Amino acid sequence: MTSSFVRGRPRRSRSHISARVAHALLGVVAGVAWLVLPWMTINDDAPVAGARASAAPAEAESSGSDLVLPVAVLAVVVALAAYGSVRRVRRTRRRTTPAAAGTTHVGAYPSPAAPPPLAGLDDRSRAALVAADNRLRTLREEITFAAAGPGPEAMTPFTGAAGAAEAELAAACAIRRRYEEGVPEEAAALAGVVGRCEEAERRLTGAAESLRALRALDRDPAAALASAETRFRELTARTTGAETAPTDDSVTGYAELAKDSLVTATVHLNQTHQATASDRPEHAAHHLRAAETAIARADVLVRAVTRLREVRAEAARLIPPALTGAEAELAPFRDGTAHEGETHARLLHADAALAAVRQETTSGQPYDPIGVLRRIVHASAPLATGRSGVLPVAALLVARESVAAADDYVTVHRETVGAAPRVLLSEARLTGDLPRADALAREARDLAERDVRLRGHTD
Repeated sequence: MTSSFVRGRPRRSRSHISARVAHALLGVVAGVAWLVLPWMTINDDAPVAGARASAAPAEAESSGSDLVLPVAVLAVVVALAAYGSVRRVRRTRRRTTPAAAGTTHVGAYPSPAAPPPLAGLDDRSRAALVAADNRLRTLREEITFAAAGPGPEAMTPFTGAAGAAEAELAAACAIRRRYEEGVPEEAAALAGVVGRCEEAERRLTGAAESLRALRALDRDPAAALASAETRFRELTARTTGAETAPTDDSVTGYAELAKDSLVTATVHLNQTHQATASDRPEHAAHHLRAAETAIARADVLVRAVTRLREVRAEAARLIPPALTGAEAELAPFRDGTAHEGETHARLLHADAALAAVRQETTSGQPYDPIGVLRRIVHASAPLATGRSGVLPVAALLVARESVAAADDYVTVHRETVGAAPRVLLSEARLTGDLPRADALAREARDLAERDVRLRGHTD
């Protein structure tokens, strides 16, 4: 409901204004008619001498006077239209009730803001993905340390929040992946990535604040400090064992990086003791969290080396039955019937790959069991029909190791790794195609290593 007063003066009603306008226009029309009336009268007087001579000028004057009234009427109509247009613009600018969404006429509703440049939105979406993924990894690390106090049951709300944030982040990665493959609504896709990441950040921020309040490190860090030191000592012994474990190129240097992280943890644990002794609980909490981060990073590196050793042993055990299973999958295509085209080409490729595997595994030279098993799985996958139960087991083992290895690498170097490896890694986790998951995870690892080479190693 609008007010009837504007700046202390009563607002005239719309009907009153219309009446005044009508009266003014009527007066204008009457005046114009009165002015042109004498020229429109007919001369009935008797003809006089010289009338013929003046007949032509009189007719010209009469035809000119006949146009005065139509021109005057046209001028009045134009003036009326202009006045109505001005009043309509003023009324829409002064209206207090917003126009319907999407209205674009002048003054009715502010036009929507211009969308941000696509390049800026692209950078923003990638930065949002990286930030949300890093926050998720950090929260899960802190949950692991916090569980040593009240117990795993008390961590249920926080693990639930982490799971919900992971779902939002996975959706953002899926949108980003579709955008990179070519989505028509590019700006809408990138805005969707940013929105999903912001929702994940909101959930993670709330969970992190609640977790810090539960731990109360800034008031009494003694219990958390003792738990961190216990885990530090256990990890130191495991790091020594990891140095002697057989490894391949995927974990080269992991033991050295783990020792560097333990050195960093030692420094922060000592600073935590000093801050606690000098009654500076906030400083103690800060150094304790830094020590926990370094310990968690060393734990990831050591677990990667240990897991790889176990997976290599399992892969070596699966190679003979996997070869037998691959032959069983290919047997129907060797029934004597000529196969042409793509099927024949796949059969030839599979036979060549399996022959190379047999030669490599029986040569007496060292080989990578996981790599060999991967070649068996990928060679037989295009023609596999599910007759052999060992091939799905082999494919699952290879895909899990690839995903875990890429995830560990991103976790350790998360300050340096960009958005592209994280998007591929998210898709590798969600796809049900095991050979594809293996390929995506390996590509994610390659891109992550490229980021580290370009931007430097994590301190």
